[in-house]
This record gives sequence, C-alpha cells and structure tokens, in this order.
Amino acid sequence: MRHYFTILSHEVRTLLYSSSTYIAAVLFLGVMGFVFAGILELYGKAPQETSPAVVFFQLFWFPVFFMVPLLTMKSFAEERRLGTLETLLTAPVSTTEVVLGKFSAAYFFYILLWGSTLGFHYLLKVYARDARFLDPAPLIGGYLFIALSGLLFIALGILASALTRNQAVAGILCFTCLLGLIGGFSYLGELSALNADGLQPLKNAVESLRIPAHMEDFTHGVIDTRQVFFYFTGAILTLLLSILGVEAKILNS
Repeated sequence: MRHYFTILSHEVRTLLYSSSTYIAAVLFLGVMGFVFAGILELYGKAPQETSPAVVFFQLFWFPVFFMVPLLTMKSFAEERRLGTLETLLTAPVSTTEVVLGKFSAAYFFYILLWGSTLGFHYLLKVYARDARFLDPAPLIGGYLFIALSGLLFIALGILASALTRNQAVAGILCFTCLLGLIGGFSYLGELSALNADGLQPLKNAVESLRIPAHMEDFTHGVIDTRQVFFYFTGAILTLLLSILGVEAKILNS
C-alpha cells in the first residue's frame, strides 16, 4: 500500500478539477437547503414532537441518488474510455491501491458535502436563539449513519464505474443499485405475502436490512452493531468485487 496516498492525492485533485463534482455540490446544497427551509416552515406552523434534525435525515436518500453517481461515475469509466487505466496499472501500483484510492477520494467529498450541512443547524440555533434546535443526540446519530452508510453507497458507485467504460451507463447503474438497496428492502418489508408463519424468518431478515429503519434507529440514539457490521462488510465485499472487475476488464482488453 505504498502508493495509496499518491493515488488518493491524485484522485482528490481530479475531483477538484471535475465539473461533475461542483454540479453535485451545488445540487446537493441547493436541494438540502430547500429541504431544510421546508422543515422550518413545517415547524413554524405547528409544534412537532421530533427534532428538526430527525426530519432532515429522513430525506437522506434523496440527495444520495444523484450525488453518489456524480461523484463516482468517472472513477474507472473515464479511465477506461481514455485508455489511461491500463497505463496506470503498468506502473508499480496494485489494483487494490487504485480502487481504494478512488474510493477514498469519492468518500472524502461525500463526507465533506454532508458535513457542510451542519451550517444549516448552526444558523438555526443562532437566529432562533434556542439551543434545543441544536440537539446533539439526533445530529450525532444522523451524521454517524451518513458516514457508515456512505461507505457502502460510494463502494457501489465505484463498482458500477468499474464495470463499464461509459460514464452515463455507470451513473445509471449506480442509481439503480442504490434504488434497489434503499427502496427494495423497504418495499419487500411491506409485502403481505411475507406475513405467513413459514416466512417469518425471511421477513425478519428483510426488516433488518431496511436502510430507512437504520436511519431512524441512529437518529434516536440506537446503535445496533448488526447494522454497523452490515455497512462495513457490504462496503468491503463491494470493493473486492470492484478489484476483481477491474482486473477482469484489464485481462480481457
């Protein structure tokens, strides 16, 4: 892993010079600012039982669907289209270092963009002059969930980019995977067919994989080690598939 930090710094610079990074940042901050303003309007009309931060994180999936593909779709697809990936791998670097470097750079920007939303909550506390609006428990839990789930989401984006040389295809594939992961298990958990006695273990398994339910747990201070294990192992397995996918593409080219 001697060349990991060299690749990471190169990928960070590449993302800084990429227009898609700034498009993702503008869209993300614009959308989340609009969402936060809507939450404040809702709280201004009537008292609510939950903290504004809890409602804010309930819509985590909306920016994820467009931000993750924009941050990851160029990582391998553009390299393969330009023919520079083969040149990179002829240098004394391993495929693992390349994949981890690209993953870490995209994850760094993902966390940086989400971290910038702390400013919304701080401004609310300052102008509302009420410390209760900056309740630390849901904020800590919410951002911890963002950090953990982001490992898997970004890894899926890297895998999607490693499987094709077309950026648009990589973005669509990433979006589809995220939609299936976030929405698929939630949909399956609502199916009445799984309520049969013989399918109860399957229903419990599906319920445990519902990502919106994980968010609810984290923002209410419930940290389940099974959920932490799910995101860590999911990210590791996805990155391993990315490494194998890149190596297979190189061998077949």
